[in-house]
Amino acid sequence: MQAYVISAPTSTFKGQAVSNKTLHASRRRPCVNGLKMNGRHRMPVVSALDALIFDCDGVLADTERDAHRVAFNMAFKERDLETIWDEPLYGKLLETGGGKERMAAYWNGLGQWPSMAQSEEDQKALVKALHARKTELFMELVQAGKVPLREGVQRLVNEAVGAGIRVAVCSTSNEKAVSKIVDMLGDAASSISVFAGDIVEKKKPSPDVYNLAAEKLSLNPSNVCVIEDSFIGVKAARAAGMPVVVTKSTYTQEENFTEAQKVLNSLDDPLTSLQDLTDLVDSLNSDGSPKSGIGKTGSFRPARRRYGSSYL
Repeated sequence: MQAYVISAPTSTFKGQAVSNKTLHASRRRPCVNGLKMNGRHRMPVVSALDALIFDCDGVLADTERDAHRVAFNMAFKERDLETIWDEPLYGKLLETGGGKERMAAYWNGLGQWPSMAQSEEDQKALVKALHARKTELFMELVQAGKVPLREGVQRLVNEAVGAGIRVAVCSTSNEKAVSKIVDMLGDAASSISVFAGDIVEKKKPSPDVYNLAAEKLSLNPSNVCVIEDSFIGVKAARAAGMPVVVTKSTYTQEENFTEAQKVLNSLDDPLTSLQDLTDLVDSLNSDGSPKSGIGKTGSFRPARRRYGSSYL
C-alpha cells in the first residue's frame, strides 16, 4: 500500500505547527485482499481500523515514576527548592495533565509559591524555566536507557506500520520528550505523527489533542483505536468519539476505566494484536457502544484478515 507524505500546515490551535515524525496517510483502507463469499459473489473484506493513536507516558513507556518524577525533583534541587515529589504524591499530581500545569496546581494547592515567584509573571517564568530544565533531564534519563518501552508496544507498532495503518502519538507532555520516547521505536518512528505539548491550549481530559490529530490526519474518529493508560486520557479520547483500549500503568491501576472499550494489564497481558484491535473497532457502533449481540468489550472475530503480505 502506498503512503504519501504531507507537510504539516499551521495548526488552528494556538497557531503552532504540528510536530511530526512524518504525517502520512492513505487514500485507501488497508484491507482489500481478503475475500469472502456472499451468495454467488465474492465480496472484499475491508477493515474499519484506519489508525492507532498512542498516549506516550504510561503507554509507550512507564515513564512517570522513574523518569518524569525523578527529573522534576532534579530540576527542583538545582534551583535550591525544598519541593520533593515522592511516589504517592506524584501519583495524585498526575490528575492534572501537563507538567507546567502540574507544578502550578501543586503550588496553588499549597497556597505558597517559592520565594522567588510571588508575582504571577514570576510564577509563569519559574514554571517555564523549571519545565525546560526538567525536559532536558528527562531526555538524559531516556538516552541513558533508564526508560524501556512497555511490553508489546514495539510489536504492535511494527504490525501497524507494516500493514499501512497510520500511527500517531497524542500526549500532554513536552514535544521533545515525547519524540525522544518515540525514537526508541527504531525504524517505525519515521512513520509516527506526534501531537504533543502546547500544540493545543486545553490538555487532557479535554479532547483537543485527539480532535487535532483526527483533523490533521483526516480520520473518522470511530475508525481509530486509542491506547491510553489513565482516566483523564480515556475521558479525552472518548470525548473525541474514539474507541479506547487501556493498558494500566504504575499509577493508574485503581483508576475508573468504565468508559473504555477494553482494559488490559499490557499489550502482552493478554496478548493483543492488530487483528484484535481491528475486530474490536469493527464490533462497535459509531458512538462506541457494542453492536447488537456483542458484549461491552467486543468479541474478537476468529476470521483472519490479510494486511499487505502477511496474515495476522
